[in-house]
Amino acid sequence: MRRHTTFTSVKVIAVGLLTMLASMLGAGTALAHSVVIGSTPENGAEIASGPERVSVTFNEALQESFASLTVVGPDGNLWTKSDPVVEGPTVSAELGELGPAGVYTVAFRVTSADGHPVSGTRTFTLTQEGSGTPGAAADSSGESGGGGVPLWPFIVAGVVVFGGGLWFALRKPRGEN
Repeated sequence: MRRHTTFTSVKVIAVGLLTMLASMLGAGTALAHSVVIGSTPENGAEIASGPERVSVTFNEALQESFASLTVVGPDGNLWTKSDPVVEGPTVSAELGELGPAGVYTVAFRVTSADGHPVSGTRTFTLTQEGSGTPGAAADSSGESGGGGVPLWPFIVAGVVVFGGGLWFALRKPRGEN
C-alpha cells in the first residue's frame, strides 16, 4: 500500500514541476513591454544641426502620464526647450538650435500601454558647433537606465517556496525509518 502512495506522490510532484516549467516558459509574452522602434534623430546618427523636435517612437501607444524626455549635451547641460508630449506611440519635445559639437544623449522614461515604466537612452552626434543657448545643468542624480522592478527576486522566491514544498511533500513522517 505504501508503494502506491509513494508512486502517486511522485506523479503529483512531476506534474507540478512540469506545470511550473510551462508557466515560466510562457511568461515571455506576458512580460513584453513597449520597445523603441525609432527616434529623431536616429540612434547613433551624425547631424550638422539640431532638429526642431527630438522624438522616440515605440511599438505601441503610450500612456500620457509621467512621460519624461530630456536631451543632455556634451557640456552636461539640458538642451530640450519644452515638456515632453505623448501622441500615440511617440514622445517628443522641442529641441531647437544646439551648442557644442559632440555626443548628445536623449534620455526617456514613459509608461507603456500595460502600465509598466520603460526607460532608456539614445544618442546622436552634432558634427558642427551651433549657437544655441543651453538650459540648466543636468541633474547628476536624474535620468537613469533602470527599467522598473527586477524580475530575479521573484524567481528566487518561487524556487525557494517550491523547494520548501517539495521537501515537505517528500519528507518521511516521524514514526517511519
